[in-house]
This record gives sequence, C-alpha cells and structure tokens, in this order.
Amino acid sequence: MSPAVRMAGVRKSYGDVRAVDGLDLTIERGETVALLGRNGAGKSTAISIMLGLVPPEAGTVELFGRAPARALRDGLVGAMLQEGGLVPRIKVRELVSFVRGTFPDPMPYTEILETAGLVALADKRVDKLSGGQSQRVRFALALAGDPDLIVLDEPTAALDVEARRELWTAMRADASRGKTVVFCTHYLEEADQNAGRIVIVDSGRITADGTGAQLKEAVSGRIVSFELREGTSTAALERLPGVTTVEVRGGRAILRTLDSDATLAALGPVPRLEVTGVGLEDAFVALTGPR
Repeated sequence: MSPAVRMAGVRKSYGDVRAVDGLDLTIERGETVALLGRNGAGKSTAISIMLGLVPPEAGTVELFGRAPARALRDGLVGAMLQEGGLVPRIKVRELVSFVRGTFPDPMPYTEILETAGLVALADKRVDKLSGGQSQRVRFALALAGDPDLIVLDEPTAALDVEARRELWTAMRADASRGKTVVFCTHYLEEADQNAGRIVIVDSGRITADGTGAQLKEAVSGRIVSFELREGTSTAALERLPGVTTVEVRGGRAILRTLDSDATLAALGPVPRLEVTGVGLEDAFVALTGPR
C-alpha cells in the first residue's frame, strides 16, 4: 500500500526566504509523527503543502497515493490548523453536523462531540466560546470525516492541562485504531510522550528523524546543574573541562558537558548538585544549531 504521506524534493520560497528547501518525508500508515522546529523553521509551510493548501515550487506530494486535494475530497484527511476562524452565529452542534455531512463516511455525531469534549457545549454559539473551547471545536471538525490521516498544527494551543490530556488520550485511541497522526507542537514533552517518531525541521530541511530516545542518544554528553553561589563567574564555568554550554536559570547553573567526570572534578563541591542525561529539549537545541 502507498504510505500515508510522501513528500519528495519539495521546495517553497516567499521572496528571498526559502521556507521549505528540498524536503523529503515519508510517513507510513499508522505512524504518529511530531514535526518540531523553531518559529520560521518551515513546519507550517510544510503542513500547508502536505494538505494541498499551498502549491510547492518543486517536488511532489501524495497522500495515500493520491493528490492532496483528492485525498481531502475522499474524506481520508482531517486537519486542525492554527489559522482560520470558525463560522460565527451558529451553534456548535449545527457546525459539527454541517461539516460531518460533507464527508462520505463520517464519524458518528455523538462520538465526535464526546471525543472533542464538546457534549456540554453543543448548544452554545461558536462566537461565544473561549479560546480553548474554540480549539476543541477545530479538533472536532478535524475528526468529522473519520479520516485515516489527522494533521494537527499546534493542537493544544490555548488548552488547559486537563484538556491537553483529554486531547492526547483521544489521539492515542485513534492511533491504536490504525489512524495516522501528524502534529506540530512547541511543547517538546508532548512530542516525547505522544509521538512514535520525531522529525526536526530547521531552515526548511529535515535535520533529524527518529524516536525521542534515538534523538537523545544522538547528542552526546550530560547535564550538570547546581545552585549558583553569589559572585560565581559564568565565564569561569565555561572554562571547566568538558563544558560546551553554560546557562543560568532560576538561580541554578546548567552546564552541558561532554565529560561529566572531568567537569565535576574541576568544579568541586557545590550545593544541590544534579547530573542527568540529555533531554529532548537539549537534543532539539543541539540538532537545530545556533539561532
């Protein structure tokens, strides 16, 4: 069978800015994939090209072996994007029912509302919803056609902690039924916890691709952190053996080192010392390079 997503040699520029630069990406059916990258890295443009909303200047895009527009018409794809408003002066149930009716084999109405956490809001007008509630409606519309591919661009923006958990519980349930999920997020812990595969995009190119564990292993070194004494020079910490970066955060010094034993020996006794492995945030910074 054709993969859920195949993008080959995709390029897109806006003036002198190359937003997507020869991107090659294949996502198999049933995968849950997180796209990570800084603002302006090209993630949202890649998503828009994937969905057929923005034409590429070069390269090819297929969803389930079809052109994106055809896959969307066939109800194979559901999307929740950052941009785009909701129809005002209409109730949630009316909007969900209307969108659901445009698909050939939609998800049951009650299941959409339950999955998106909208049962109690069904009779509320869309333009009277909070930001988090509006985000739930966008999620419901992405599910309406019972798609095989769900594409989510910053899906948990404006959601509280409980709503985030509910959304990811729903996404994991869909993934367990063989659905393909692709999402962009700025919450690295969401990617680590919910994606079987993480793709890092920087300057319109893929710079890393693997599981969270694989990306962490690809970045050598450890993190040494401790309570910073008054008057301690960060320049002196940067000169310690093995240290590659020094950051001060919340009164603590955070040192990334390639040789923690040598760093600790030269550092001497310090208060509230912690030595940990590299986390996904540290791997992300290392794999995307300096700003």
